Amino acid sequence: MIKPSEAKIGIVVARFNEVITSRLALGAKNLLIRRGVKAENIIEIEVPGAFETPLAAQLLIDNKKVQGVVALGAVIRGSTDHYNYVCSSVSSGLMNVQLTRSVPVCFGILTCDTMEQAIDRAGGKSGNKGADVADTVLEMILLRSSLLGNLSL
Repeated sequence: MIKPSEAKIGIVVARFNEVITSRLALGAKNLLIRRGVKAENIIEIEVPGAFETPLAAQLLIDNKKVQGVVALGAVIRGSTDHYNYVCSSVSSGLMNVQLTRSVPVCFGILTCDTMEQAIDRAGGKSGNKGADVADTVLEMILLRSSLLGNLSL
């Protein structure tokens, strides 16, 4: 079974709402390192927004052979339907990548009504969801490894 020190993990970070997403990314990286993942085995890439995270996750899996991906972003509800389309498309896209590649892709896209809610979830009074999702990806990598018995993708 894989050990955290052997895991290669991708982090995809949306730049849109960067004040939030940078905190999520820091929380994710810090958690992974505390749990034993080597810093050089964490591949972080930035994309313009949450909508682009599924493709980036797929590219990391296919080209960098990561054992799991943490997808991070922040979508804040506005006055149009755009929020609904983005949230639905991103969640479906990330799930599709996870299921078609059989590699954990964990959903760290905040979907909030207000900026205050997002701040609370990016290291504020509700904790850091980036760290929570990084913890989830590690758990799923270990589960996948125990069921498959190897690291092959």
